[in-house]
Amino acid sequence: MQKVSTEPGVLRKRKSISYDKYGYFFVAPFFIVFLIFQLYPIYFTFRTSISDAMGWENVLKNNIIGFQNYATLFDFSTEVSKLFWESIGNTIIIWLWNFIPQIGMALMLASWFTDSRMRLRFQGGFKVMIFMPNIITAATIAMLFASLFADPIGPVNTLMQQMGFTHEFQRFFRDTGTARGLISFIQWWMWYGNTMIIMIAGILGINPALFEAALVDGCSSRQTFWKITLPLIKPILLYNLVTSLVGGFTMFDIPHLMTRGQPGTTTQTVARFIYEKGFETPNNFSISSAASLILFVIIVICSLILSAIMKDRSGKKVKGVRK
Repeated sequence: MQKVSTEPGVLRKRKSISYDKYGYFFVAPFFIVFLIFQLYPIYFTFRTSISDAMGWENVLKNNIIGFQNYATLFDFSTEVSKLFWESIGNTIIIWLWNFIPQIGMALMLASWFTDSRMRLRFQGGFKVMIFMPNIITAATIAMLFASLFADPIGPVNTLMQQMGFTHEFQRFFRDTGTARGLISFIQWWMWYGNTMIIMIAGILGINPALFEAALVDGCSSRQTFWKITLPLIKPILLYNLVTSLVGGFTMFDIPHLMTRGQPGTTTQTVARFIYEKGFETPNNFSISSAASLILFVIIVICSLILSAIMKDRSGKKVKGVRK
């Protein structure tokens, strides 16, 4: 049997062995994927936005023309600029119509499910059913609602006629309010369960002693929610607001599959505008890339504004949140 040396020099030599270098092997895949699939596409998009890339034939071999494409999008007299800013307005309207009820419903359900005094039964089943629309693909949901509200013959039209609500077929996707409302409803229905789960996680992270103290002091559930729960989950609210903002501004699949921007251009979102200019005739990649970067800047500015608005200005760390 080989004896282990107990000499001080040998022990010091063995203790000096470092395994720090192996950590680089674990983080390397992230940086490689980021460089290839994120950083380089951002650079390529910026380069394309200051070029004259008009089609597939010169997407790689193009000439640098400066910020002319950006000037075109900010020149409100051009048709492209009008359509771009109209699509941004449509996107904001549709996002607000779904986010306001989404955050309200999520907060209400989260407060119910975490209220020890209510003791709701079958909570796990309710949470699964509420969250389930989020795991269904957007394409499936878009095609489902397009079939339900189809005209002139569709299940909703037929049901409304049989119940005597109307004697004529309703053309849901030819009315601006109805088309926007359906898209907003689908976005709300798909995402309020996900928002609720995040809110529940935030509420469960609050120190239970605060709720116990409020119960001893005789506070009602409403007072506990407004005075304790809501102020302490402000970072979670900010997270939901920013992520919903990003998702709302990049909304593409539901409007594209259901209405294709119709009626007129009232449901044309900015993401669909970018797709249409870049991947439909005449493949104006330069305008599409410029619009993408303008959208990126808008999202960053809005996120910073929201962060500044919801920042805790007391100058003290919030106590009561479990570390």
